[in-house]
Amino acid sequence: MSVSRHAVHTENAPKAIGPYSQAIAAGDTVYVSGQLPIDPATGAFPSDDIRDLTRASLGNIRAILAAEGLTMANVVKTTVLLKDMGDFAAMNEVFAEFFTAPYPARAAFEVARLPKEAKVEIEAVAVR
Repeated sequence: MSVSRHAVHTENAPKAIGPYSQAIAAGDTVYVSGQLPIDPATGAFPSDDIRDLTRASLGNIRAILAAEGLTMANVVKTTVLLKDMGDFAAMNEVFAEFFTAPYPARAAFEVARLPKEAKVEIEAVAVR
């Protein structure tokens, strides 16, 4: 059985910086690639503050989901990659601004490096 799939693209989120899609819709599931906190208009990070950076990453996810007619309420799973786990509490505060109960499942990891020396990258899985 073949599942229909297509790439999701919006100008309201940063362009992919490699050979991947902003997201792939496969059947009733949308897989959003890891989003750096890049402002799609400027190509820059909004600041050095983890709260602003987390808002930017989650805002990019929201924009990509909107291109498929979805909202953050459709998100069932996220993965958060942090440069410094010391930023976890501040990231978590902002996370609560974007999601309501029932919250998506989530994993969070500290990593040695992220593209463009970012402090955070977030990926998401959403269902229709």
